[in-house]
Amino acid sequence: MSERKVLNKYYPPDFDPSKIPKLKLPKDRQYVVRLMAPFNMRCKTCGEYIYKGKKFNARKETVQNEVYLGLPIFRFYIKCTRCLAEITFKTDPENTDYTMEHGATRNFQAEKLLEEEEKRVQKEREDEELNNPMKVLENRTKDSKLEMEVLENLQELKDLNQRQAHVDFEAMLRQHRLSEEERQRQEQEEDERELAVLLEEARTRRLLDDSDSEDEAAPAPPRPTAPPRPTARPRPTAILYEPPKAKRRVESWERSVGSLGGRTQLADLVVVKKTANNSSQQGLRAPVPDAAQSSQGANPAPQTPGASSLSLLAAYSDSDGGSD
Repeated sequence: MSERKVLNKYYPPDFDPSKIPKLKLPKDRQYVVRLMAPFNMRCKTCGEYIYKGKKFNARKETVQNEVYLGLPIFRFYIKCTRCLAEITFKTDPENTDYTMEHGATRNFQAEKLLEEEEKRVQKEREDEELNNPMKVLENRTKDSKLEMEVLENLQELKDLNQRQAHVDFEAMLRQHRLSEEERQRQEQEEDERELAVLLEEARTRRLLDDSDSEDEAAPAPPRPTAPPRPTARPRPTAILYEPPKAKRRVESWERSVGSLGGRTQLADLVVVKKTANNSSQQGLRAPVPDAAQSSQGANPAPQTPGASSLSLLAAYSDSDGGSD
């Protein structure tokens, strides 16, 4: 069984790689690449601003007959996002940057132009000094003279500043010392003021505590009693009206049987039978003297409450049993 992923290829014995035809492509062939704008630019056709970092589908080609230290230079073609005008720029390996070529102008490159101008002037001067030794002496004399003028101008500015600015260092130190003393004095006054406030609060709190303890120890002063109100005289007609008596609650068993201590309605229905012994004892009793009767009439003895219906029924049953 063969392998799924073949790592080695089969070469026949008569294989000759020189017989393989080579693909010939044009040198100025273009490739479609995806890139971002390397700098801010403005379209010359419609004035649209294209900012750095905007992505484009660009065409890339190699610039013919332009090489820097063996490095090829590439050209890129993009289209304006508004008017679809073609804009071209190419690489600049000498300055590690890009250069605008056609269709737009580069923005914010004033500093770059200034640097380029300085480099151009410096290069021209070095070329002149290389070919003309007298030019070297003249340039050195000019540089020394310019340096002396700059030093003189600087010294004049220093003298002018010293004349215009009268600075008394002693006065500055004295003012600083006075301000430091004033600050310390203010801090001390604030500390004393806070201490006085705290002492006053403590004294007030102690006085309040002492007053509270004295109030608790001292007896309360007697309150003035109000004069007695005159009693109302009873009305003559008050005896005609009796106060309503509170009704006593009657239980259900009292309704059916009756109370134990009072006389009920069934008490009159029960009659106690008289026996012979009771009648003989009543006949043998001595008559009560008149004095005793008069005293009893004057102070009648308290009568016992009548027997209840239950006790009367019990006595009635006992009498029936004795008679039998």
